[in-house]
Amino acid sequence: MTSILFIVFLPLLAAAIAGLGNKAIGFAPAKLITTGALFISCALSWPIFLGFLAGTSTAHVVPVFEWIASGDMTVAWSLRVDQLTAVMLVVITSVSALVHLYSWGYMSEDPDQPRFFAYLCLFTFAMLMLVTADTLVQMFFGWEGVGLASYLLIGFWFRKPSANAAAIKAFVVNRVGDLGFMLGIFGTFLVFGTVSIPAILAAAPTMAGSTIGFLGMRLDTMTVLCLLLFVGAMGKSAQLGLHTWLPDAMEGPTPVSALIHAATMVTAGVFMVCRLSPMFEMSPTALHVVTTVGAATCLFAATVGLVQTDIKRVIAYSTCSQLGYMFFAAGVGAYGAAMFHLFTHAFFKALLFLGAGSVIHAMHHEQDMRYYGGLRKSIPLTFWAMMMGTLAITGVGIPGILGLPQIGFAGFHSKDAIIETAWAAGQPGVWFVGVAVAAITSFYSWRLMFLTFWGTPRWAASEHIQHAVHDAHGHGHDDHAHAHGHDAHHPDEAHGNPAKAEDSGDHPSEHGPAQQDLPAGTGGYHPHESPPPMLIPLVLLSIGAIAAGFVFHGYFIEPTSGETFWKGDIAFREHLMHAMHGVPVMIKLSATIAMLLGLVTAWYAYIANPGFPVAVASQFRILYRFLLNKYYFDELYHLIFVRPAFALGRWLWHRGDEKTINRFGPDGAAWVAQLSSRVAGRFQTGYVYTYAFVMLIGLTAAVTWAITK
Repeated sequence: MTSILFIVFLPLLAAAIAGLGNKAIGFAPAKLITTGALFISCALSWPIFLGFLAGTSTAHVVPVFEWIASGDMTVAWSLRVDQLTAVMLVVITSVSALVHLYSWGYMSEDPDQPRFFAYLCLFTFAMLMLVTADTLVQMFFGWEGVGLASYLLIGFWFRKPSANAAAIKAFVVNRVGDLGFMLGIFGTFLVFGTVSIPAILAAAPTMAGSTIGFLGMRLDTMTVLCLLLFVGAMGKSAQLGLHTWLPDAMEGPTPVSALIHAATMVTAGVFMVCRLSPMFEMSPTALHVVTTVGAATCLFAATVGLVQTDIKRVIAYSTCSQLGYMFFAAGVGAYGAAMFHLFTHAFFKALLFLGAGSVIHAMHHEQDMRYYGGLRKSIPLTFWAMMMGTLAITGVGIPGILGLPQIGFAGFHSKDAIIETAWAAGQPGVWFVGVAVAAITSFYSWRLMFLTFWGTPRWAASEHIQHAVHDAHGHGHDDHAHAHGHDAHHPDEAHGNPAKAEDSGDHPSEHGPAQQDLPAGTGGYHPHESPPPMLIPLVLLSIGAIAAGFVFHGYFIEPTSGETFWKGDIAFREHLMHAMHGVPVMIKLSATIAMLLGLVTAWYAYIANPGFPVAVASQFRILYRFLLNKYYFDELYHLIFVRPAFALGRWLWHRGDEKTINRFGPDGAAWVAQLSSRVAGRFQTGYVYTYAFVMLIGLTAAVTWAITK
């Protein structure tokens, strides 16, 4: 019972010590305190998870204190520990602990390390509060906490205008989603009279078929509540429409990307839907919306990832796409499969992000893959780590057919299960999207590998590499790293103006490795492998990317063992899991065939015939630019929302603030005081007869008032 208190509150204590002590306690103590706290939390989390797997642990609630008592609403601050919480505990603490360790090497040159590690711990605490919540209000506290921490971490390099813009964008977009989440919580309390999650889920079936007034209409109660709650999930998990903040969030340091935008915060929406799955089961309409939005996001993000050249943005859009997989799995009723993919995705996506950070570290802050090439011999450990992550995300494995054992990397077990359940649930359209995205995922993942680690070096054309070579010859010091850290972007990435940010593809060579206009060669630069604190997390996450799917798939998605593990903690459809295992052979093979198709196409385009991407981009220039500019969502939102908001703000500023409030308020009062002082000053002549005259006037006025009264 006490272990959960240590797991949750140790990161908060460490964040307070490192944040308040800051440079006064020194870099090393701050890093030791925060990293040690996370490793302790991680060490305490795994026995809880393994206990639930073995059936020796039972769900329980640990009360902390009474929080709110207002009328009919009472909210106790309690920590709920059950199967779903246990899964999230190991995901959050394991990835966070390894990110802390990785940051020892990655952020070693940053002058604000205590602040960075304090922010990491604060985020981890907020996420732990979210997943241990026993009430919707407590969940909302953690929900907003991770939003605040993500704002601080994305904008950590606050001297970079693009980082500040990205942090504000993430904060504002998430506020849109959070409005829906708040309305969902208000409506749930209105309907059920409580914010206790167990009480709400127990009473949810009694509301089936009832209606509620909303926007002047009578609508199905559970549909309204679930859709409002899902709006919150869309914002936090970057689903289509509220996704625009996620790619820009790559402005934060790479460890931030691995922690927040790969393994934890962005999965909060999936966790919330699965936690409230008995509510969603009462509304087929809400489930259909979840399925549609998830499938659309899955396809959208994958297609945009095809043409990105920034290594972190490719992985960011991959994250968005994989979240779509999780949501459409939940939408078809496969909540166990959704949580399974969340679990495996945490390992291989954190591995890919941290591997990308190692590449950026080796390439002197260069993030554009067009300036990579031939790195597998220079940074072999990073290469093999990213190879494990790529094999996992593309779903490499042996399907369980013809008596063969089903064995493969992590993503093979979880992603294939989602695709098969879509077919088993009678959703052939969603199944087709899943298979198509599997092929696209394989293509852009291997494209990243081929551009980065194969081919001839193209380092000489990089401005960052030129700076590195220049400094190596003793011509000065590069202040770039101190100002921006390892994740500096090119000057032409004008994130403040979306019309300029991605519209750089005027010539098709932007598309891929056939950079015939870019000079080849190393330019005298020699990439170096990352230090041990960065490599150790890569090795450990590689183990998760290899084995997490094979070891744990039975507990998450097997009909009998899955039902035993979840124990009603989520709406586990045992019949759907049985149907998943009974799909036709071609359905089982579809994801593997799609993966091989993507691999072969990427090999042909980037190894066998490097001129092919240029030819394709030239042939389909309009489509290429459409994808490069991310379907023009940023430009559309800028036109519809940003410009009118700024115009309204300027009008209120000039007309309301300056010409109304200030004119008749502070400025007017100041003018009256100034005028009065000038008038009064005229009587201050210094002559006795003037003062006597004024006194006479005053005396006359007083006598007159007394007589007339």
